[in-house]
Amino acid sequence: MDILTEKYEALCDKLRTLGSVAVAFSGGVDSTLLLAAARAALADRCAAVTVRSAFFPAREARDAEDLCAALGAERIALDADVLAVPGVADNPPERCYLCKRAVMGMVLDAARARGLAAVVEGSNLDDDPAERPGARALRELGIRSPLREARLTKAEIRALSRRLGLPTADKPAMACLATRFPTGAALTPEGLRRVEAAEEALDAAVPSLTQRRVRVHGDLARIEASPAQLALVAEHAAALDAALRALGFSRVTLDLGGYRMGSMNR
Repeated sequence: MDILTEKYEALCDKLRTLGSVAVAFSGGVDSTLLLAAARAALADRCAAVTVRSAFFPAREARDAEDLCAALGAERIALDADVLAVPGVADNPPERCYLCKRAVMGMVLDAARARGLAAVVEGSNLDDDPAERPGARALRELGIRSPLREARLTKAEIRALSRRLGLPTADKPAMACLATRFPTGAALTPEGLRRVEAAEEALDAAVPSLTQRRVRVHGDLARIEASPAQLALVAEHAAALDAALRALGFSRVTLDLGGYRMGSMNR
């Protein structure tokens, strides 16, 4: 038995011991593997819970719905007014904790209403709790992280996803739209929609990007892309400048340092 098979079986065993689960499901690489494993281990004793909010791109919500259908999983869709959660719209350093606590509380309530024994989510072994304030909310609420418990890394999750034929195997990592703004910059529905539209424009202009973000500094848009693809983005500079200026940005820049996770926290 190879290490991937061993870890996948350990993951399924951990899910079976829970009896029944609600999977906090975003449609990303991690939560899709987790949902596929839950379906394999528990059959109909699992459901996928997707929480739609101003922080969650509409396209991602549609993809999550399609993935649920492809995996044959029960889908529970919730709507959260995250900007109404006390403190969240001010975007303080603990924003992620405040938001995660509220959103995962909704998932817990949905699980209890369906009679599901536990809530699980997709953190993996590479996720550093020190860089993810929301991890504290997971601990406080008793949310389980089976991928992490099975000691699966991101690379192994992608490899298992390929082995299982999951369409998310090579999907770029996604983070909530609030991460596009500096800590302390107020979050508004208009600002979140604008950055979502900016990233859609970037995807339309350069569809082959493997990783990208549009970071917002007031009226300046700073594009991040994988270092190897910076030249590709630069080839479309004129079109991107026009598209993002049409959204209300007065300046559009390309970050020569490339994409960096959590760059707004540095």
